[in-house]
Amino acid sequence: MISTLHPLGPSAVNPTSLLAVAHPGALIQSIDWVAIAPPLIAAVAALLVLLADLLLPESGKRLLGPLSIGGLALALLALLPLTGGAPRATFCLPGGVGSCSYVADHFALVFQLLALGGALIAALLSLHAVDEDRLPAGEYWFLLLSSAAGAALLPAARDLATLVIALEVVSLPSFALVAFKRDGRGGEAALKFFLSSVTATAVMLLGVSFVYAATGSLHLAAINEGLGHVPGRLGPLAEVGAALTLVGFAFKVAAVPFHFWVPDTYAGAPLPVAGYLSVVGKAAGFAGLALVTNLAFRPYGHTWGLLLAVVAAVTMTTGNVAALRQRSDSAQGAVRLLAWSSVAQAGYLLVPLAAAGYAGTAHPLGATAAYALIYGLVNLGAFGVAAVVARTSPANRLDDYRGLFARNRWAALALAFFLLCLAGLPPGVVGLFGKVVVFQAAVNAGLGWLAVLMAVNVVIALYYYLFWLAKLFVPGAEAATSRVPRPLAATLGLTAAAAVVLSAAPQLVLQVVSGSLF
Repeated sequence: MISTLHPLGPSAVNPTSLLAVAHPGALIQSIDWVAIAPPLIAAVAALLVLLADLLLPESGKRLLGPLSIGGLALALLALLPLTGGAPRATFCLPGGVGSCSYVADHFALVFQLLALGGALIAALLSLHAVDEDRLPAGEYWFLLLSSAAGAALLPAARDLATLVIALEVVSLPSFALVAFKRDGRGGEAALKFFLSSVTATAVMLLGVSFVYAATGSLHLAAINEGLGHVPGRLGPLAEVGAALTLVGFAFKVAAVPFHFWVPDTYAGAPLPVAGYLSVVGKAAGFAGLALVTNLAFRPYGHTWGLLLAVVAAVTMTTGNVAALRQRSDSAQGAVRLLAWSSVAQAGYLLVPLAAAGYAGTAHPLGATAAYALIYGLVNLGAFGVAAVVARTSPANRLDDYRGLFARNRWAALALAFFLLCLAGLPPGVVGLFGKVVVFQAAVNAGLGWLAVLMAVNVVIALYYYLFWLAKLFVPGAEAATSRVPRPLAATLGLTAAAAVVLSAAPQLVLQVVSGSLF
């Protein structure tokens, strides 16, 4: 009882004083609405779509797609006020920027541009798919916007709790989006995706709990400082926690051995969703991986640097070898080839992350950001051409692309350019420069062996990219042609034009490499 502990009795104690702090005003956090506008606008758009789906008549639900695209466009425009100035932070505890949960710095803006831009292109690709495949429009657009909001939140997160929540906001709607394909494969693909993702998340949460137990904080900057002063008995716990935390992000980027879900998931999902996962889902994973390694686990830099270097080598080799084995007459062969190519590209993207561990600085991450922007644009364009071919050839075999130039020359030329960019061959100059900056990051960090292995893998990849490209211009059997819907044609034109502009002026993307992202 209080009367037995206080010499003046119960009347002398104010019960609320037991909860008092020295500076109660410090617990009140102000919110920088401009800083959080990009993910917030995407989230509000998702809620508006859900509400509109309930209120609009069936004939008015065609407006949900344009409404979703408008929301993503506004979220992209909200990035403009954040450029050119000092980083903006919000949701902060006393102690400076290092104690903030949300920071809109250069790194966050680059990956938010990739996430929201990729989601916008995927939404444009989805306009015809939702109508023609009779997908439930309200649910589809709500899930896509929700996932995009999580992808925009994740790069700005600066504590492990926010990172994990954002990663799950990206993932959970994706499971349902994969299952929208109603040919029997969608449910199976979604189940594989769900089970493997849940397992990876459980492992990651276990690692986060270990890191918190060892350092006493969830903020990345505080973890970085705490790992340098971990008591000897807690050292192994912190190391195991760091390793387990990286597992969840390795799954999201489809790094070997956490890549097994990719081919079946991409082949079983609607093509716009597969394109979305290959770019936006991967961007979220790489953003999280870069944040935890460089801002939280920097004291273990040489350890995770070597680990990521080995994983990068195995990932790019596995992806390219598997892509070589795709048969021309197998169903969904084109999508599976893009899936395995995506795995190989993840290996290339991991190289600068490994270099950052060896270099002791986050500067090499600029190469990952630049390459991710290039890859995201051309890969979504390739999925757009696959959607065009799937209209007349639902099996989407590689053989279905034989003679595409004779049937649809603009789609064939666009796919040819996208494949050249992915291969790093002229005139796809932007793809070539992207690979060069990744090579440079590896060499500058002393990872010459990894640069050599990457060069070998680039040569291997040339075979299947050029093999597919050659089919476009080889005379083939006559096939039915159909008019390409305007939204799909506009999307192909937009991505192809952007790829051509970036090939003519690659400095528009490569300037990301020149400065520090943090």
